[in-house]
Amino acid sequence: MATVYIPSLLQALTGGRAAVEAEGATVRQVIDNLERAWPGIGERLLDEDRLRPNISVAVDGEISPLGLLEPVADGSEVHFVAAIKGGGFHEDALGPIRSG
Repeated sequence: MATVYIPSLLQALTGGRAAVEAEGATVRQVIDNLERAWPGIGERLLDEDRLRPNISVAVDGEISPLGLLEPVADGSEVHFVAAIKGGGFHEDALGPIRSG
């Protein structure tokens, strides 16, 4: 299983957990399994069948150019981070927070 570090803006969806474990051989499979365990997290990370344009994924400390296709090994660390681009901070970087 991979350890997935949850951005603070999404921790309400994981019961306040900053890190959770998820299975998957690729980032896409990890997100699918996160969605099964923590409904709503997938829509905050994905836009249709790709990562939201303002989200980057790092696997084992390396920002992935492959996105959802990036391999994830057993014991990997996966981080979802708001992509850093020129300009100001975009308050909707991880989508709207919903309670309940």
